[in-house]
Amino acid sequence: MNPGTPPLTWLYAPGDRPDVVHKALASGADVVIVDLEDAVAPDRRAYALAATRDLLSDPQPVPVHVRVHALRDIPSLVSLPGLVALRVPKVTHATDIARIVELAAGLPLYPLLENALAVEHAYAIASAHPSVHGIALGETDLAADLGVREDRGLDWPRSRIVVAARAAALPPPAQSVHPDVRDLEALAEGCARGRAMGFLGRAAIHPRQLPVIERAYLPTADEIAAAEEVVKAAEAQEGALALPDGRFVDAAVVTGARRVLALASRRA
Repeated sequence: MNPGTPPLTWLYAPGDRPDVVHKALASGADVVIVDLEDAVAPDRRAYALAATRDLLSDPQPVPVHVRVHALRDIPSLVSLPGLVALRVPKVTHATDIARIVELAAGLPLYPLLENALAVEHAYAIASAHPSVHGIALGETDLAADLGVREDRGLDWPRSRIVVAARAAALPPPAQSVHPDVRDLEALAEGCARGRAMGFLGRAAIHPRQLPVIERAYLPTADEIAAAEEVVKAAEAQEGALALPDGRFVDAAVVTGARRVLALASRRA
């Protein structure tokens, strides 16, 4: 992935399985998330933390985030050369961020919103501190909290965090994982819906999901051509931009067009 290109694929790997983490690092994922929480049994968490510290004692070939189990994990991780960011589960209030920032020593933070109250506070969490570099939903826990029985029941919370991220000047959030690693058709359909809602990329739990996610989020030839037209107009004039067909576009549209062109570099 070229510098400046937005990540599209975020692959989880259990922290107590160093062999799986090494495979994830070689999978082609844009970001690898070493999981110390849901993917690790309670009696394996101490080992998972130790194994993760050992792995990240050296720089890694791709960006590595760690999803911590508890705040007490953070101090033993922050100085590791191979760690790029922390993902913190079950953040509910903006005030939670202050304590996390104290522990994180300047590392970028990605709070996970996993209940109704967190969704209500989405913008406050997203804008709580400059160390917050992105937000995401924890959809399994959120669905349980809300009593949601169908996937579409989460569409409103999904839109809420897309808006909150944008309002806080953060990158568009990535979608949560699709739990069925065999049903790639449903994964592709879900990615298409997520893209239409304003998400950018998706988390995965198996390498076979990565190409599906990337294809779904890469811009089409028509989208690239439209973005090139917008950027060309932006470079030719200041203020309100008029395209050759008479449409006017503003700065937000130009920003989106530049993001499309950054993603276009991934097409092969």
